[in-house]
Amino acid sequence: MTMQIQMNFDKIFDKWDISEVTIADMGLEQHISLKPVSALHTGGRHAKQQFEESKVCIVELLINKMMHSEKNTGKKMKTYKIVRNAFDIINESTGMNPLQVLVDAIRNAGPLEETIRLRFGGILVPKAVDATSQRRVDQALRYITQGAQKCAFKSKRSIDQCLADELIAASKNAKCFSVSKKEERERIARAAR
Repeated sequence: MTMQIQMNFDKIFDKWDISEVTIADMGLEQHISLKPVSALHTGGRHAKQQFEESKVCIVELLINKMMHSEKNTGKKMKTYKIVRNAFDIINESTGMNPLQVLVDAIRNAGPLEETIRLRFGGILVPKAVDATSQRRVDQALRYITQGAQKCAFKSKRSIDQCLADELIAASKNAKCFSVSKKEERERIARAAR
């Protein structure tokens, strides 16, 4: 006799409904994937082709970015629990769907412009360019996770609480680490025009 396990593939962490989430930025719409998955662990299958990363669930990308610090390197289950607890804290404090808060935070924390360095003769000249949508998503997730890690370092606050606070502040476009980093990048790009 086999026992069938039914999982709800329309919800993330079996709690948060993905059908309620709207993506306001048309440029980010094709790079933020909320497709239902059985588990938030693809094992790097998206790394084989160039544009496969945009098919990975955005929550898994956040979990993977949380593993970039020296404390969490390679500890996927630990970062999985951190993100799950942060989503619970977001729901308790705001009453909103945490996936919607995450999407809004990515929209507000991703820089629209960046600078590149061009070589003319023997000198390097900075040049302002528009950031691609996938790069905006990657930069926003990196800034959000760096802000949470800086907040929790040598602090009594847990990383779960810091990540939740960073996501809430970035979704409201309030003053936080990720939004200030975005504004700094855009200010440098404006100066390089």
